[in-house]
Amino acid sequence: MSEEPLMIFKKPSYPINEALQDYLERFDRISKFPISYDDLLRFSGSINVYDKEDQDTLWVRVYYNEFEREEIDLTLKKIYSLLHSDGNLDIIKFLNVDSIDYCTFGNSKPFRIKIRNILNDNYTHFYVKKADASRVYGLELEHILSPDKINFLVHQDTLIEEHIMGIAGDVFINTHLKNCTETEKSQIAKEFVKFNERSMIRLLGDMRAYNYVVIPIHDFDQVVYRIRAIDFDQQCYEGNFKVYRPQFFKENYPMVKLVKDKLQESSINQYKNEERSVLAKRIHSAENRIKRLLKIMGEDTLSTPDHLEQLKIELYRYTNDLNFKKAKTMGNIMNASFQYITRNFKNVNPFKSY
Repeated sequence: MSEEPLMIFKKPSYPINEALQDYLERFDRISKFPISYDDLLRFSGSINVYDKEDQDTLWVRVYYNEFEREEIDLTLKKIYSLLHSDGNLDIIKFLNVDSIDYCTFGNSKPFRIKIRNILNDNYTHFYVKKADASRVYGLELEHILSPDKINFLVHQDTLIEEHIMGIAGDVFINTHLKNCTETEKSQIAKEFVKFNERSMIRLLGDMRAYNYVVIPIHDFDQVVYRIRAIDFDQQCYEGNFKVYRPQFFKENYPMVKLVKDKLQESSINQYKNEERSVLAKRIHSAENRIKRLLKIMGEDTLSTPDHLEQLKIELYRYTNDLNFKKAKTMGNIMNASFQYITRNFKNVNPFKSY
């Protein structure tokens, strides 16, 4: 564990270029209903939001004047319908916008929208953020390569993301982990190894405890846990390779300790190989879509020249793969990473030595 800060400067926002815009339109990621992040910033006032323990959440609940609120509510209901029912407007009369919260920290400073079905009081959330190319690439790669799919929409310079359910990693570590059985702790350690490997391979950075969720799943005779990223701002931007490996963030130390306590080195290597093999299969199964996305990434600017040079050299030292050293953009590095995985793991035959 390193105590030195892995990230020093705030990541700038990168615009969505025309090629990426065309890609998003091809795969139905463009919102049919106009909504602007800047419109939501025109709130009249706000109050602090506190959790059940009466602690300040650093979110504020915003409110608008009567005439603006009516138009904003209708647009947000339409956005919800597009996210969850392909734009079916018949459901709008059953929806209510219960709250609009604004986050006062972090890179994206999102708005969190709570939508409730008035017939049964079921509710869900989605987020409105400033669109950023890095975040969009991160979301799209998450959708293609992770065990879970994710819905998001883009309208000009505004990004709409669905809510990802789960227990925030820092909350889970502080309040739930100590109550897990020893078997459950071993299973969580296994999942953290796989999550660490997945984040590293797809260059998703800054997976500190509050940027992922732990999801308990009740099986017929046990509870199993999954770990899922919820923040995609740091998709292939930083030059420090450690940023893409959750194990090096001090906030994740309890998880790292769990891995050391519960898993032998041979098991850790086994789970890494399992995750690489699964990723190789996912890359292969979505080959055309990924090639299209990586071509756009390869011609886009997603980081600084210094970060690019640092990362490609560190990855070359880690893999001895010359494709990293030859990379001219972060998209090229991403492509080299996927080629490395598919070349080494796609055609693995577990019975070839017998």
